Amino acid sequence: MLGGQEVRKSLKLRDWTRACRKVREYEANERIADQRAPVTLVNAWASLIADLEARTLSSQTIRKYKLLQSRMTAFATDKGLHLLEDFDVDTLSRFRATWKDGPRTAAKKLERLRAFFRFALERKWVEANPASLLKLPKVSIRPTMPLTDEEMVRILSACDVLAIKAQPSAKMNALRLKTLILLMRYTGMRVSDAVTLTTDRLDGQRLFLYTQKTGVPVYTVLPDSVQRALEATPRVTATRYFWAGQGKRETAVCNWQMKVRKAFDLAEVSKGEGNAVSHRFRDTFAVKLLERGIPLERVSILLGHQSVRVTEKHYNPWVKSRQEQLEADVQDAWKHDPVLTQKMEGTKSVQLAKERIN
Repeated sequence: MLGGQEVRKSLKLRDWTRACRKVREYEANERIADQRAPVTLVNAWASLIADLEARTLSSQTIRKYKLLQSRMTAFATDKGLHLLEDFDVDTLSRFRATWKDGPRTAAKKLERLRAFFRFALERKWVEANPASLLKLPKVSIRPTMPLTDEEMVRILSACDVLAIKAQPSAKMNALRLKTLILLMRYTGMRVSDAVTLTTDRLDGQRLFLYTQKTGVPVYTVLPDSVQRALEATPRVTATRYFWAGQGKRETAVCNWQMKVRKAFDLAEVSKGEGNAVSHRFRDTFAVKLLERGIPLERVSILLGHQSVRVTEKHYNPWVKSRQEQLEADVQDAWKHDPVLTQKMEGTKSVQLAKERIN
């Protein structure tokens, strides 16, 4: 009853608690509050993508959001859903059930889904974030698998074999493959960054990696042999080593990853889980530095991690100083162990036990 008159109106809600809260608001105001037209799923996604582009996020990040957008839109079309508010927890659960991804990929996708509804919640398009109620899948931490020195030699030898057997049209890229692998191994660069390397990032042996949020540039130093390999490698263009800069970067990166896999196969080196073959060079770079006692914080800077916690999560077992400290702590504990220190009492106990047996 509002203003002494009975009102019958659909609230277009599926949750009883939210419906009661809405009715109480009407009763407190003694009128039905003016409501904006509900936001459609298509418009909500368009606004988010525009916001991501305005924030100049990386093309890779935006591409992943667009992929989620297309899948969510296709699901909505199949189920006859049009409005953003149509997606409650139950609907999102059914949407997630259509994913065919592994636990790690599904967890990342759910994080983006939560960000999408958080964006809508901040603009008051929805009253709650239903995606926040979906639990993350159980993700097992994949062990870091660096390459041994013997495996690296076999991979580089495989590159030479591939260059010899390559067709004339593929000869140049076959020659570039070995240099690309050396670059990733001794800089820790991701394959996408290595493939898009340009000459302006090199200053002698110094290679520019990235600029920190504080505005401080981060450089690494190339070994002499890697620098010579870069200088001797035929470039694709005057300023680019592995990619002409035309077409999609994702396609170029995918093509080079396939070439790296061929080298792994020919060298009979285990590729490990998934398709992260090239990432093993990055792992090897990090682990070799840690084994030589370089602090984790410095390795984290070279890898470009947002936080040292990320580096610690993946490479903590390889930190030499911590392992040495653990061994020293254990040895120190043994020195003060009463059982080990009482040698005479231990000898007498053994003698008494033998006498009893006899």
